[in-house]
Amino acid sequence: MNQQFLTELKAVTAENRIFTDEPMKKHTTFRVGGPADILVQPKGTELAAVIRLCRKYDVPYQVIGNGSNLLVGDRGIRGLVIEMLSKEDEICVEDDCITVGAGMLLSKTANRAAEHGLTGMEFAAGIPGRIGGAVVMNAGAYGGEMKDILTAVTVLDQEGNEKILSAEELELGYRTSCILKKGYIVTGAKIKLKHGEETAIRARMEELKKQRVEKQPLEYPSAGSTFKRPEGYFAGKLIMDAGLRGYLVGEAQVSEKHCGFVINRGNATAADVRTLMQNVADIVEEKFGVRLEPEVKMIGEF
Repeated sequence: MNQQFLTELKAVTAENRIFTDEPMKKHTTFRVGGPADILVQPKGTELAAVIRLCRKYDVPYQVIGNGSNLLVGDRGIRGLVIEMLSKEDEICVEDDCITVGAGMLLSKTANRAAEHGLTGMEFAAGIPGRIGGAVVMNAGAYGGEMKDILTAVTVLDQEGNEKILSAEELELGYRTSCILKKGYIVTGAKIKLKHGEETAIRARMEELKKQRVEKQPLEYPSAGSTFKRPEGYFAGKLIMDAGLRGYLVGEAQVSEKHCGFVINRGNATAADVRTLMQNVADIVEEKFGVRLEPEVKMIGEF
């Protein structure tokens, strides 16, 4: 890594938020992944400065949130990883609208909505991601999606300039948006909800929590639903019907509790997980003629 780049990075971001040779398994819910050359946690306007610095020195960068939908290669990530974090004061509630920073956890945002008697975000309370990633992937669960509640999103373009995009401009679809295609970084979002009763909202959140605990392998590291839902099918049922419940590659396994999840039984490598995913997709396609597409994003060097 260019030493001058590192020197200038320390000038725009506090040194205690810059980490070299940082193991990415500490920053993903799969708990796998090799080291990033540099990981930085910029605050506020520091982000734009970091982006401009990367462009100046031609340093490649990746942006992550909670790492809940990522598989990082065992050889790690060359260049810079930008980890988006937000403080509690980056949630602002006004009437039925919430303005929130991209690094805020969905669970905390949903809980803040409940505190103010705002309904419509209960579906997100158990999703282990942050606002930015949820916008990029149009995260959803139990019949709700981010596109149902988003009104506007603030982003930085590849030059580090700020833009405000309406929900319509985001091209939100099933686990997709225009943000990756255009190379934008989400910095914040505006969410519009409806007034409701906190007791009823909390009850719904508790109901969904119970469903998750009963049906999902939350006791193991994973990246949630591993494959996208094929049109007209359910990925988990296809995998189960293919006889792959409990299928193992190394320490990676198709969950016996929910076949739509690939779990890390303890010491899985990224190679284990990727091989398992490829094998599962191949077997399902051979048996049923349906190709499963990964919902998990793979980054870094395998």
